[in-house]
Amino acid sequence: MEITYQLIIVLVMIGFVGSLLSGMLGMGGAIIKYPLLLFVPPLFGLAAFSAHQISGMIAVEVFFSAFIGMWAYRKDHYIHKQLTIYMGSAIVVGSLIGSFGSSYLSTSTINIIYGILALLAAVLMFLPKKKEVATKYEDIVFHKPLAMILAFIVGIGSGIVGAGGGFLIVPIMLTILNIPTRITLATSLAITFISSIGGSIGKLVTGQVEYIPVLILIVVSFVAAPLGVKIGKAMNTKYLRIFLAILISATAVKIWIEILFK
Repeated sequence: MEITYQLIIVLVMIGFVGSLLSGMLGMGGAIIKYPLLLFVPPLFGLAAFSAHQISGMIAVEVFFSAFIGMWAYRKDHYIHKQLTIYMGSAIVVGSLIGSFGSSYLSTSTINIIYGILALLAAVLMFLPKKKEVATKYEDIVFHKPLAMILAFIVGIGSGIVGAGGGFLIVPIMLTILNIPTRITLATSLAITFISSIGGSIGKLVTGQVEYIPVLILIVVSFVAAPLGVKIGKAMNTKYLRIFLAILISATAVKIWIEILFK
């Protein structure tokens, strides 16, 4: 793909918005970057990226943005080590399987899988959250086999679309595993980072990565992701959940309109 100054400006904008939200909401940012990369360049008269190119770029970029966000949370003791180990080990295996398998899927199939994942995440976010039994790190108890099974399934789907899976891991941790919001947002970044290792390897090995565009996205994430974390720490967790639910729902609606009517 030809790299023009118009494309560079558009990629900087997409990278900044996606990474800012990823830091705020404890995700790798794929939930918003995927549709932005799919729909925004053609609006400016630029060539469209294919689903394979987008999933490859996102996989590599999420590796960096999730790490940056996770690093910003390291001193606050919000990252739950047990959750990270159990869910991280399962999701990285799933993401390896999904990322390697994605090279055999068509563009429309990858878009449909993304649409299903976004719709599922939106439904989970609107499920009523149980009253938090534990609010302190040391008091948290979760169902380990269930956490690993869900993380593995998320890993396969997110590996296909190049995501780290944070946009599904966050609602799963909040509504199913009943993890406190602040710990969920920080821990999901650690799990997303681990997941993106498998996703990045699969996409790189199968030749699905556009190197210059992804480099632009990575550079921007070094500025935007830490800024997002600072904003997220200052926000009320209730509003963070509402904002995340609206964001995921809007993305799910947009992608399904494109799938069904174009």
